[in-house]
Amino acid sequence: MKRQLYTEDHEAFRAIVRTFLEKEVLPHYAQWEKNGIVPRELWRAAGRQGLLGLAVGEEYGGGGNSDYRYSAVLAEEFGRAYAAGFAIGLHNDMIGPYLTSLATDEQKRRWLPGFCSGQIVTAIAMTEPGAGSDLQGIRTTAEDQGDHWVLNGSKTFISNGINADLVIVVARTTPEGGAHGMSLLVVERGMEGFERGRNLDKIGQKSQDTAELFFNDVRVPKKNLLGDLNGAFLHLMTNLAQERVTIAVAAVAGAERLLEITTRYVKEREAFGRPLAGLQHVRFEIAEMATECAVTRAFLDRCVEEHAGGALDAVHASMAKWWATELQKRVADRCLQLHGGYGYMTEYPIARAFADGRVQTIYGGTTEIMKEIIGRSLLA
Repeated sequence: MKRQLYTEDHEAFRAIVRTFLEKEVLPHYAQWEKNGIVPRELWRAAGRQGLLGLAVGEEYGGGGNSDYRYSAVLAEEFGRAYAAGFAIGLHNDMIGPYLTSLATDEQKRRWLPGFCSGQIVTAIAMTEPGAGSDLQGIRTTAEDQGDHWVLNGSKTFISNGINADLVIVVARTTPEGGAHGMSLLVVERGMEGFERGRNLDKIGQKSQDTAELFFNDVRVPKKNLLGDLNGAFLHLMTNLAQERVTIAVAAVAGAERLLEITTRYVKEREAFGRPLAGLQHVRFEIAEMATECAVTRAFLDRCVEEHAGGALDAVHASMAKWWATELQKRVADRCLQLHGGYGYMTEYPIARAFADGRVQTIYGGTTEIMKEIIGRSLLA
């Protein structure tokens, strides 16, 4: 069925994104996977192409377009290409809203031009060694010292952790405040006491620099408080719907791409004197995956449309996130199986996709947390 979500303008933007991937990303991606990081120049190249800060005002060098569907196009194309090592979605769709909606005019002038040009790479630091999906377990503290905060603590599994110039840190500013005693503090590259640990060795998304961050008596100026004092929990909850639907968009696109690759493979690969596609079991597998992708796509397109109109709620975003990412994981496993031994070889796209996609059900809120959110809404 023809999709009704996008206009000609969205499709023209898709062509720009595909050209960028073909010229700037895919030819070099294998080397970046070995390096464990993408080069800083790639961020600047994306900025020159207008792929950063799509929703940021033109006065700061952004695209000035609040239509989320452009972000969805970007997520789809990077999802299809399995180029998650370049965390452009994190930068645009997960961190961007914090800066555009919470930053003061002075902060916007200071940070947004670099955000859009690629001179400033961003990260958000929530997860700690003892606190993942449970934000109330955060131990990082910020003590009020009059004209600045003194920040102490550590974070882990931070995407863009090595490249980041600007890190939004979730810290406790009122120890007895519980979930409502946390604030967002912006830590910038070069601040004394801000240190980066090792670039973590993951099973997938090797070129995505994921690091440990350490804060040892970091003096954070009061002007770097982002949003309301002790308002972090509400701020985080407000922006999570977009994060989760963006992950879901990339997940479905990735699953569809794997299905395309595998459909072509089973037509060409022979076993027992005939193509694999001639076996009923293989046809059934393809039929099941195609149907699951089509049904998920229909629901997700509706979620994107709702979010573009400002109407997507946390429950449906959670439904989209857990279902789409579990689908991607399931499709990757079944497609690898249909590739047989070749699917286990890293030179085949299916092998990298299998490893890269596994984290999708974990970050942005685990599948279990998504189900808890949905269940509570139905049974409260």
